Amino acid sequence: MKRWLAACAVAGLGIGSAQAAMVARNIDYTVDGAKMQSVLVYDDAVKTPRPGLVMAPDWYGMNPDQIALAKQIAGKDYVILVADMYGTKVRPKNADEAGKASGNMYKHRDELRARVKAALAQLVAQQGKAPLDGKHWGAIGFCFGGAVALDLARSGADIAGTATFHGNLSTDDPAAAKNIKGMVLAMNGADDSFTPESEIVSFEKEMRDAGVDWQFVNYGGAVHCFAIPTADGSMKGCKYDAKVAHRAFALMHSFFAEAFAQK
Repeated sequence: MKRWLAACAVAGLGIGSAQAAMVARNIDYTVDGAKMQSVLVYDDAVKTPRPGLVMAPDWYGMNPDQIALAKQIAGKDYVILVADMYGTKVRPKNADEAGKASGNMYKHRDELRARVKAALAQLVAQQGKAPLDGKHWGAIGFCFGGAVALDLARSGADIAGTATFHGNLSTDDPAAAKNIKGMVLAMNGADDSFTPESEIVSFEKEMRDAGVDWQFVNYGGAVHCFAIPTADGSMKGCKYDAKVAHRAFALMHSFFAEAFAQK
């Protein structure tokens, strides 16, 4: 049974065949004087142009685990830019450092938005250098990265869809949701102690008031980090769930297929 669930998780993430030639290329740039290094990920063995996604990592930010996850999600379907949200000088090594780094971003939401918008611009600029179709753009985010992806959408970015996994749903400006141009999918663990009911209610009201094409999905029995393969439960309330991850990534794929079909 465990082997079957693991296989489902692999399929749900969209991992390519043994012939896949996954590229992970550093993209260096600056945002308001801060040096950033995002990573562009795609399967170079597949030449078909494809959609581009900005991926906002969890609160640990840029690290090998996030790049590995991006490779699995990208498969042959997407080109993904893993967004550096902290700058090259900040690479959290533990939960305490990650909490401080993400907390600083929450305190400076304008800076957060500037950084993720710059990441999207860097992805768009890779047309002709990577197999991007140049028409279809989206964003995904995990935990802290969920807030980042949603803020990119709230900024009015020209993206067809935004999908979050156990993401922070809060905002410093509910009225900004009126700027959202594409669809929104928020996937949550029904037993996630990091996402209070009040935050869910506020998010749903925000989406309704702005007339957004949105979905909110609660996965029964799942907790925070359900889509992060390296979440081993050592942090209380944060644990990977292969079965739920499979369902969530399958939903993400169908969500983007619908969103991109409208472009």
